[in-house]
Amino acid sequence: MSLRIGMRIPPRIGEEGIEAVAAWAAQAGLDALDVPELTTEVKAACDKAGIAIGSVDAQGVSQLLSRDEARRADAVASVKKQMDGMAALGGKIMFMCLVPEDMTLPRADGFAIWRETFPEVVDHAEKTGVYIAIEGWPGPGPHYPTLGCTPEMWRAMFEAIPSKHFGLNYDPSHLVRLGIDYLRALSEFGERINHCHGKDTEMLHDELYECGTLPATFGAKYDFSEGAWRYTIPGHGEVDWGKVAVRLDRLGYEGTICIELEDHRYWGTAEAERRGIEKAAAHLAQYFR
Repeated sequence: MSLRIGMRIPPRIGEEGIEAVAAWAAQAGLDALDVPELTTEVKAACDKAGIAIGSVDAQGVSQLLSRDEARRADAVASVKKQMDGMAALGGKIMFMCLVPEDMTLPRADGFAIWRETFPEVVDHAEKTGVYIAIEGWPGPGPHYPTLGCTPEMWRAMFEAIPSKHFGLNYDPSHLVRLGIDYLRALSEFGERINHCHGKDTEMLHDELYECGTLPATFGAKYDFSEGAWRYTIPGHGEVDWGKVAVRLDRLGYEGTICIELEDHRYWGTAEAERRGIEKAAAHLAQYFR
């Protein structure tokens, strides 16, 4: 099995500009970049470095789930235009996290809005050859309002919209922290995976004793954590990437695994970010190349 390994662009590395980012990514042995926007400049820099486009972030996603019908309509038009632009430059995967505009919106109400809004979005994705990949981050506490972060909701979403042009960004780190079996999720929903993130989660058992599954009352001990868990680079957490690789291979997944660097040990400077990306890529390469 050989898949492309890439990265979402960490903030300090990103400050150096897309040409420098793409050149460093190629030097580090990466194959792809997830980009916040696909422009002619970004495309040219990646082409020059021999770097593929992993995914392109959708902009204005929260307005797609607005309580206001006019705002939703404007957001649909905007996302469709974004699809046109990225498709014209060869972009295939549109990444989005379905966090509603109103963070207090109950998920069932958000789902009702999504069901009304998204058929038109997905229909346009089919026409442009774009595949949507939704992220399973549950959103910020205390409401955790994100749509599409649990099997319960994936099942309802995929029943409502059977098209594979609406699918998942598989990121096992979120499933681990939520107590969801990340391998079983691959078995049930693997055919709807359009993109993958290389990120992990370490369960912190002393902190789990202190606060259970609730967020820490007086603040988490680590960044990229809420108390009983912390996000890490692949290889430093609970995910068995060898087993993930076997299942993705069986499913015939041919996309990209892009490292999403959210680990306090490799953060704060460009040098630290580079170390984190390099260590993560080396771990993933054992299974995906």
